[in-house]
Amino acid sequence: MSPGSERAPVLEVRRLSMRFGAVEALRDVSFAVRDGDVLAFCGDNGAGKSTLVKVVAGVHRPTAGAVLLAGRPVDFGSPRDALDHGIATIYQDLALAPRLAIYQNVFLGSELTRPLGLPWLRVVDKPVMRRSSAGYLERLQISLPDMNAPVSELSGGERQAVAISRALRWEASLVIMDEPTAALGVKERERVLDLIRALHETGVTVILVSHNMDDVVRVANRVVVLRRGRKVADRPADGLTAQALSQLIIAGGDAA
Repeated sequence: MSPGSERAPVLEVRRLSMRFGAVEALRDVSFAVRDGDVLAFCGDNGAGKSTLVKVVAGVHRPTAGAVLLAGRPVDFGSPRDALDHGIATIYQDLALAPRLAIYQNVFLGSELTRPLGLPWLRVVDKPVMRRSSAGYLERLQISLPDMNAPVSELSGGERQAVAISRALRWEASLVIMDEPTAALGVKERERVLDLIRALHETGVTVILVSHNMDDVVRVANRVVVLRRGRKVADRPADGLTAQALSQLIIAGGDAA
């Protein structure tokens, strides 16, 4: 690569601030997410993590600052707008429909159809949706035998896999995962961490929001620490222990 030809970050946030009336939830926050990053946002409750995610996800418009995708400024008016630009967010509740089948959840809101005799008459193409859903799960190294099974019958880790598969269906290049291992047991937590690794291996860039420091140091390659709405640290995760990361959060990090 020639000098000056370095690719722009997948996502860049410049001097972002967010106010809710008199409350300043974010203050002058800047960071960049490079292609292939697993970037973790860490901080205590009230640090600004959720607000920052919601700005990137199109839920909130920032009071000040800029968001850039591949070097180009963007102004998301809604989560669907962010999704159309390749940013998918998986919140802690996963936004799944428990009574619907696995394949129906993967294609929720983007169902495939095929013609039925007359040009204007179309039906939902369930066989193709079932096969495609199994294919998305296989990319995550997950095998579920029955795509007709309701999501309510799945474990916590399997539900995360379905939510991630939906992001793959939308061809997201950046996936934000908000507290993906919260309220899970040890075995299911391990499975979700494997899912994050598998998602990364498919070429998708990941932003992880987590209170679990052990999870962060095991899957992230970079860590951004927020404190009272400000970024106080931005560093590689290599060599960082869970205890050291916890101390970094408590101490407020270094000026960044």
